[in-house]
Amino acid sequence: MTQPHVPVLLDEVVAALDPQAGDVIIDATFGAGGYTRALLDRGATVHAFDRDPDALASGRDWRETGENPPRLILHPRRFSEMLDVMTAFGVARVDGVVMDIGVSSMQLDQAERGFAFSLDGPLDMRMSQDGESAADFVNSAEESAIADVLYNFGEERQSRRVARAIVAARPLSTTGELARVIRKALGYRTGAPKDPATRSFQAIRIHVNGELDELSQGLSGAEHLLKEGGRLAVVSFHSLEDRIVKRYLRDASSTPSASRHLPLVAMRDPVFTHVSKAIKPGEAELARNPRARSSVLRHAVRTATPARDAA
Repeated sequence: MTQPHVPVLLDEVVAALDPQAGDVIIDATFGAGGYTRALLDRGATVHAFDRDPDALASGRDWRETGENPPRLILHPRRFSEMLDVMTAFGVARVDGVVMDIGVSSMQLDQAERGFAFSLDGPLDMRMSQDGESAADFVNSAEESAIADVLYNFGEERQSRRVARAIVAARPLSTTGELARVIRKALGYRTGAPKDPATRSFQAIRIHVNGELDELSQGLSGAEHLLKEGGRLAVVSFHSLEDRIVKRYLRDASSTPSASRHLPLVAMRDPVFTHVSKAIKPGEAELARNPRARSSVLRHAVRTATPARDAA
């Protein structure tokens, strides 16, 4: 297979997972298959999830066909469903889980998918290619709902102004149209260091795909599936995602403290240990792949403590 994109922090992810021959590992976000290929090369069996039919179609072209059972199993499902899927598949515990959160480079580079305003195309943004599109949302939602999405998921401080401009410009059908409306509302000047449409496009994409809920449910699924000593590695690309991962690992690796001023909390041992600090790409990787600049890796090791209730 010729991989169109190199996954970010590949060496660091592989080191965090420490795959051994015979390990069973979940690649929760298959994409172009970069992490999966590295894990297969180490002798692991990989269960790869992706809701994007295009990603899985490419994976079917290069998975091993001479091994029985095969070491690459593709699941056309959301990674938030990994616990149910793996249970139905007869796999109760795994040795590792890796997640690469957010939109893939392949999706960004395809104008017809509508993820990027740098390539004019239909206003789509759906990872699974079904359900509500970005155009459906911006053309039908109440102004207040659009403003809330832009503020909560894009951290757009002028969300109400942008939402008002979007409603006034409806109907919108292309990424170029939406980007122009946002830029005009925010007084964008050509040559500014960052295009103000970036925040709103991120927010709408996260909303359309339910990405933050997906991440929270995926982390819970990983907690239930990882065996004692199993390893979790999560790569995120913006502060909202990283905040969820950081908070999750902090809570999962700590023991509640008793206080006479708070309700009684059942004491329990941590479910994760050896929690890493944020790991970012080095200068060499950034020179090879500028898109890696905002990526952050966090990883941890599962303990023997029973998993908490599913989210």
